[in-house]
Amino acid sequence: MRVQLGFSPVIPTIASFLLAMLWALLVFAGWGLQAFCEGGEATCSQRLGTVAGVSGFFAVVAAACSAGAWLLPSSRRDRRAFIRTISAGMLAWVVAEGVLFVGGMVVR
Repeated sequence: MRVQLGFSPVIPTIASFLLAMLWALLVFAGWGLQAFCEGGEATCSQRLGTVAGVSGFFAVVAAACSAGAWLLPSSRRDRRAFIRTISAGMLAWVVAEGVLFVGGMVVR
């Protein structure tokens, strides 16, 4: 069943994937430590780890919404349900990134 959006459903899916990759690089690849803990002090990295944990909650919600948009039969069949679900996922990714950024600035 194909969802008719007026635009390809691949576009918001790719946007969600790119936001997920950015979040993963910030948290797991050390980009966040380089950006916010320049001196490499242990307390800064511990505080940033706490911020990443809070941000992780929103990342889990975002991943669930993004995957649910494609995997739930009700979302695949109903255009409005798909748009709501994928939009909720993208919004949750933006919040996860925002928590990392604001939290990183506070940690700094």
